Amino acid sequence: MYKDKSVCVVVPAYNESSQIGKVLSTMPDFVDKIVVVDDASKDDTVDVARQYQDKIGKIEVIQHETNQGVGAAISTGYIWARDKAYDVTAVMAGDGQMDPLELGKVIDPVVDGSADYVKGNRLFYGDAWNMIPHYRYLGNSFLSLMTKIASGYWHIADSQSGYTAISLIALKRINLDKIYNDYGMPNDLLIKLNQYDFRVCDVHIRPVYNVGEKSGIKLMRVIPRISWLLFKGFWRRLIFKYVIKDFHPLVFFYLLSFLLLIVSVPLAFRLFYMWATYGNIPAINTMALIFTLISGLQTLFFGMWFDMEYNKNLKG
Repeated sequence: MYKDKSVCVVVPAYNESSQIGKVLSTMPDFVDKIVVVDDASKDDTVDVARQYQDKIGKIEVIQHETNQGVGAAISTGYIWARDKAYDVTAVMAGDGQMDPLELGKVIDPVVDGSADYVKGNRLFYGDAWNMIPHYRYLGNSFLSLMTKIASGYWHIADSQSGYTAISLIALKRINLDKIYNDYGMPNDLLIKLNQYDFRVCDVHIRPVYNVGEKSGIKLMRVIPRISWLLFKGFWRRLIFKYVIKDFHPLVFFYLLSFLLLIVSVPLAFRLFYMWATYGNIPAINTMALIFTLISGLQTLFFGMWFDMEYNKNLKG
């Protein structure tokens, strides 16, 4: 128990036989249950986890028959914790990249009721630029910016962080069977949490790298997939939250901005084509491009501003 709240920690693992032992052995004493979800590992991750299960009675091991992705592993752990009615459920990856000493700080906002979901933020920690591989830092920063727009949680800075905590009421409200199965799971979950107006908190944590972990993330493959996921989730959130659940004119601002900016693309191509082919720029083409571009950006920024104002009370 932690401050009279029951705590469950979900540990998703895939081929983490060299790291998972350290994760399990350093788990804080206040954790009531540790749920290791093995996503059909090819090594002896399960065997190592079961060895610790014999030593530490509060460990539960769940195996996926086939590899489904880290998001699916977390969802499996969430469903188990929800069904057992744990007050707080945290996630700590099986690769040892999450400092167990910071678990209390991560779950505190959920425990005291100030937030329904907490995300660890590695990007603003001290010398994070030099602690995190630069390509990972830049990739995370880009996806975090896109996630701000798609989810409506404009204050969340590290959307890809897997060090999280969530309340029981949030687990009961979200359809966990519909959560994205792969690395875009944190982004998809944020979008769904915003649809139901759950409060989300950002907590600074220490980045942990080069501790023997093997990253399975390929940014050139992951970024396009998550970007498409965010694009679809953005429109689903707008329709559900601002049309079905309630009404807000920001939907029209976003629709108009996308229409104007899309029209700007062929106008820009035509302008540069005429310039390259005939050496002159048609005045009408130029005026039309300036109008659609400026109007599109203005309406886009107005839509973002309205969205920020509408969701500012969701900051935990």
